[in-house]
Amino acid sequence: MKTIMNEDAFIKKGFSISTDKGLIDFETVYNYLNIDSYWAQGIPAERLKKAIENSICFGVYYQSKQAGFARVVTDKATFAYICDVFILADYKRLGLSKWLIQTIKQHPELQGLRRWSLATADAHGLYAQFSFEPISRPDTWMEIFTPYNKLQDQGGEK
Repeated sequence: MKTIMNEDAFIKKGFSISTDKGLIDFETVYNYLNIDSYWAQGIPAERLKKAIENSICFGVYYQSKQAGFARVVTDKATFAYICDVFILADYKRLGLSKWLIQTIKQHPELQGLRRWSLATADAHGLYAQFSFEPISRPDTWMEIFTPYNKLQDQGGEK
């Protein structure tokens, strides 16, 4: 993978990316995912806390303030699933999403993986720049999908 974004340029402008979970502004991340995202609306706060705890998380920060976020669910040996990727509205169109995905793909614990996966409704162009492509054999993939609001309706989560 070639480097697309120059991280020094972002750093000089006051941006940073960190996997330090202690820096995450949970309320900002939770509010975006629960209210603004199309993929995680209705996620219970405790469910998100557990997801963050069990993932490699990448926070994007502007002068220590949360500007974006992504999670990687992985075994660190063969597979990684990128999810919950967002850049807050005030920081969009600056190239931060490209820098974020580049940083994820270059992370030392995520090298040599056999398969990377993600799902998107509207960012195919972004991910294609990092060698992602539609699943080559979708007939071999299966899923169980239960929306958060359905879990709540069934009494499974509050």
